[in-house]
Amino acid sequence: MAEEEDYMSDSFINVQEDIRPGLPMLRQIREARRKEEKQQEANLKNRQKSLKEEEQERRTLGLKSALGCENKGFALLQKMGYKSGQALGKSGDGIVEPIPLHVKTGKSGIGHEALLKRKAEEKLEHYRRKIHMKNQAEEKAEEQFRKRLKNKQDEMKLEGDLKRSQRACQQLDSQKNIEVPREAWYWLRPEEETDEEEEEEEQDEDEYRSEDLSVLEKLQILTSYLREEHLYCIWCGTAYEDKEDLSTNCPGPTSADHD
Repeated sequence: MAEEEDYMSDSFINVQEDIRPGLPMLRQIREARRKEEKQQEANLKNRQKSLKEEEQERRTLGLKSALGCENKGFALLQKMGYKSGQALGKSGDGIVEPIPLHVKTGKSGIGHEALLKRKAEEKLEHYRRKIHMKNQAEEKAEEQFRKRLKNKQDEMKLEGDLKRSQRACQQLDSQKNIEVPREAWYWLRPEEETDEEEEEEEQDEDEYRSEDLSVLEKLQILTSYLREEHLYCIWCGTAYEDKEDLSTNCPGPTSADHD
């Protein structure tokens, strides 16, 4: 009778097993992938080529190979003096390479590919025209925005120049003891009015509303008045001694003259 094994001996206790989690599964996956790759390589080598692939290979090989003396047409050309690589024609101005071969592989009728090409070109042209019109519309809108912005800025500048002129006119008229302006709008209206002057304010507003002058026209009239009566230029910010001094040292009667 054989001696019974001692499961508490060193032969059982000192055996080290690889108990890392998931390790056997990773080995199985790697082995399965290796087998799959080998199988794919074998299938690729053993795969039989289709009839179309064989025809394509034979055609490509034939087109790459130059004609030899065994070709009857080439032999006739050589008898007439033709040499390989020479251009055709009596004067040698013909083609050198053979006419390329275009094999039709689809099932569509003759002219269908040309129709599809024409439709694609028309679609592309329509898209380009649409993009061009869109760009033109954006440029036009941007230009109109710039014009509106510039007009608004110019209008604000004119209003600012008019207020400066009204303020200067009021001060200069007061220095000459002028209590009533030549025109109601020559002076700035007070921002706050007393209760006793409310009726006069309403009358003044009616006068302002009844005028048809634009801001530019008012500015031109008022600056001319300041130059003639007070020898003053709002853009120079200077009151000149006489008309000769004004005409000599002042660039002009408009804002553009002072730029």
